[in-house]
Amino acid sequence: MKRSQTSISKLLRNIFLLAAILVIAIAAYSIYQYNQGLSIASDGQFKDDGTMFDSFEGPEPEFGEINILLIGSDTRGEENGQSDTLMIAHYNQKSHRLKIASIMRDTYVDIPDYGKHKINAAFAIGGPELVRKTIKQNFDIDVNYYAVVDFEGFPKIVDIVAPNGIEVDIPYEMSYGIEMTLHPGKQILHGNELLGYVRFRHDRLSDFGRVERQQEVLSKIKEQATTIHSLVNLPKILGVADPYIDTSVDASTILAIGKGLIAGKYQPVETIRIPINDSYVNDRVKVGAVLKIDFNKNKQALTDFLAEDTESNLE
Repeated sequence: MKRSQTSISKLLRNIFLLAAILVIAIAAYSIYQYNQGLSIASDGQFKDDGTMFDSFEGPEPEFGEINILLIGSDTRGEENGQSDTLMIAHYNQKSHRLKIASIMRDTYVDIPDYGKHKINAAFAIGGPELVRKTIKQNFDIDVNYYAVVDFEGFPKIVDIVAPNGIEVDIPYEMSYGIEMTLHPGKQILHGNELLGYVRFRHDRLSDFGRVERQQEVLSKIKEQATTIHSLVNLPKILGVADPYIDTSVDASTILAIGKGLIAGKYQPVETIRIPINDSYVNDRVKVGAVLKIDFNKNKQALTDFLAEDTESNLE
């Protein structure tokens, strides 16, 4: 009996020892990968610890639905430039669905306490919090968190998430304003080329075409990000991204969303563009060329889009 108890005790000790070694090995691997990512990232504008934006009053998420304000920063050396890209990422923890709503940067809105401006000016005036207030006032949609992305880091992140590149079909030559020439046709693009593809807007569709390409590329990056390759390289990806992203999303929420996206990896990303078709007119005002929109139509469209689908409500 004593010999049997001794054997069981020895087996338990060995199991605990192996578990401890495994935990230490995973931690060491994660730290190594994260530091590798940091070394690749070099000198992003958010490299210092802490957040650049102290005040953000987004409410706590409810019913497992999370809205994250995604801001592509076009600082160009300024401390707080205008937002080059503005999106709301909506994630539902029950259905694992990801939706992206892009708001055109020339949309003419009321910025609280500052009057009529293009919506992209809100970030330059008051950072993510003023963008949140502006969206709430004009579209009656609130966001819980924000993530400001410095586009300089986009190519490095993409090259780790999708080392074999991302296939796109370029409709016509793109060159003006992106410091490269992209030729027409189906092809595989990597980091810097892909950044040029999503930022180009000097075509017949102007900023509308750019928003379409951004949504296309985000959908394809999401597909790559939910593969085993990306899961294994997650610490490295986070290390690369760290100096280029300023966010109020806490680590546990990031991990929960990442886990959920992997669980729902076969679900396509749903997208919408605000303003929707036939709901705006082009105009020129004191602040330049703007999109004057029908707020009732667009508020309703955005609310309907972000609402959870019937199938999920029945779960």
